Amino acid sequence: MRIDLHTHSRASDGTDPPAGLVRAAVDAGLDVLAITDHDTADGWAEAAQAATETGLTLVPGMEISTRHRGRGIHLLAYLVDPTYPALAVELERVRQGREGRVPTIVGRLNDLGIAITEDDVRRAADGTAASGRPHVADALVTLGVVPDRTAAFDRYLAWGRPAHVDRYATPLEDMIGWVTEAGGVSVVAHPWGRGGMGRPDEAALAELQGLGLTGIEVDHQDHDAAARDRLRAIARNLGLVATGASDYHGDGKLDHELGCNTTDPDEFGRLLDAAAAAATASGRVTPEVVNR
Repeated sequence: MRIDLHTHSRASDGTDPPAGLVRAAVDAGLDVLAITDHDTADGWAEAAQAATETGLTLVPGMEISTRHRGRGIHLLAYLVDPTYPALAVELERVRQGREGRVPTIVGRLNDLGIAITEDDVRRAADGTAASGRPHVADALVTLGVVPDRTAAFDRYLAWGRPAHVDRYATPLEDMIGWVTEAGGVSVVAHPWGRGGMGRPDEAALAELQGLGLTGIEVDHQDHDAAARDRLRAIARNLGLVATGASDYHGDGKLDHELGCNTTDPDEFGRLLDAAAAAATASGRVTPEVVNR
């Protein structure tokens, strides 16, 4: 069984529509796919319909922007009720923070002599829950400023680059609690990626586990073999679920093909068991796995 638990569609910063993402997963030979768009559940219904038509097992999820000890951390939330008031309010706040920095980014790019407008970004973000840096990058590609998203981030948009603008992100500890209260389970995405090797460490992850964290994403393109071995050992020591995934964005991210990393079926079973327990404890109506 091939299981990919971290992918993105056009509902956030992927390039495939949700139904197209499901069909691409089938073509890639996947049996189970999680759709985890940034800070939104907007793609779930379309993806679920496509999963029903194709027979693919679909796990509804999302990837939420958080901050922990001054560092950005992404949290994967699976089978969570997106209508839970505290969660819904916070997700909207995060999306507004993402979209609210676009004018400043555009202004900084203009100061660098790049003729880009907010309308260019809006066109690139058509159909998404909120525009953000990936859509600025796509606009730069369309305008011929850079060849691809990676170059846009490397030259202009990443932290420390001339057009980078910070934005609001939820405290990680709070978000883990809200995901749990909303009947879902949480997994820290690519915890040691993007220059964050060793952070959060085992002690920090143990603290987060005490707040309700269910797992960590071990097998990810941002983790080399040594990082994967260390993270897998931490997961084993703490009893956390160890997941693996592609972090697929369609044409928006290079070298992240569907199924390039996968989750062990036994670990997937543990994740589903934890989600069932969380849903029961919360008393909320939570989404179901499609074709389970």
